[in-house]
Amino acid sequence: MEKNSYTIGEIAKMFNLSVSTLRYYDQEGLIPNLNKDASGHRKFNSENIDAIEIIECLKEVNMPLKDIKLFMKWNLEGDITLANRLSLFINLDKTLKKRLERLEEILRIIDYKKEYYSQAVMDGTEKFVSKNKVSLLEIKNDRRIPKEK
Repeated sequence: MEKNSYTIGEIAKMFNLSVSTLRYYDQEGLIPNLNKDASGHRKFNSENIDAIEIIECLKEVNMPLKDIKLFMKWNLEGDITLANRLSLFINLDKTLKKRLERLEEILRIIDYKKEYYSQAVMDGTEKFVSKNKVSLLEIKNDRRIPKEK
C-alpha cells in the first residue's frame, strides 16, 4: 500500500536530491499544491512526487529552470495551455531523438576503437591491426562491412 504523505527527507532520498534543492523548487513554485503540516513541514503527496519526477526529467534534457517553471505554470492554468504543453513535448522528442542518433554514432565509434585496441593489445602492436583500419566516418555512418564471425 502506498503512503499518502512523505517528508522532505524521504523525497530527497527517493530522488537523490538535497533537501535544500527541494526547498528551492518549492520556493520557486515548481511543486504545485505542496502542503505543509501545522509545524510548517512540507508534506509531499503523489501529485508532488509526479511534479518532481517531471522536473528531474526536464532537467536531464538540459531544459533551463525558467522553462520548467513555465511548464509547471501551464499545468496549473489547465486546458487553455494543452497545445503549449504538447508542443513542448513534441520539440523535446525531436531533440532527444537527434541526440540519441548522435550518441549511437559515438557508441559505434567507441565499439570500433575497443575492437581495434583489443586486437592491437593481443598482437602486442598496432602494426597489424592498422592495415585494416576503417574510416571513422564510415563507422559513424554505419557503412562498415560487418566483421565475419
